[in-house]
Amino acid sequence: MPHYVAIVEESGPEKAIGIWFPDLPGCFSAGDDLDEALRNAPEAIGLYAGSLAQEGRALPPPRLLTDLRDDPKFADDINNYMVALVAAPIHADAAE
Repeated sequence: MPHYVAIVEESGPEKAIGIWFPDLPGCFSAGDDLDEALRNAPEAIGLYAGSLAQEGRALPPPRLLTDLRDDPKFADDINNYMVALVAAPIHADAAE
C-alpha cells in the first residue's frame, strides 16, 4: 500500500486545516481540526484515484520525503509546514 507525503496547512483556529499532496496535483483534504483532516485524507486519495481510473490512468508512485525536500518546487513547503504520511486506501491500489 503506497503512502503519500501530505503537506498540512493550518491558518488559525477559525479556519479549516488543509492537506495537499505534492505527488497528487489537485488532490486535497480538509477538516475542522488536524485529526479530522488526517482521517479525511485517505478518502481524498481514493477519490483522486477513482478520477484517474476513469481516464485510464493510475496513481503516480509516491516519492520519498527526502526526494520531495530536494525538489525546489516543494522544498519550502516541506520545511515550513507539518508533513504526514497518508496511506492510499486499498481500493486505490487497484488503480495502479
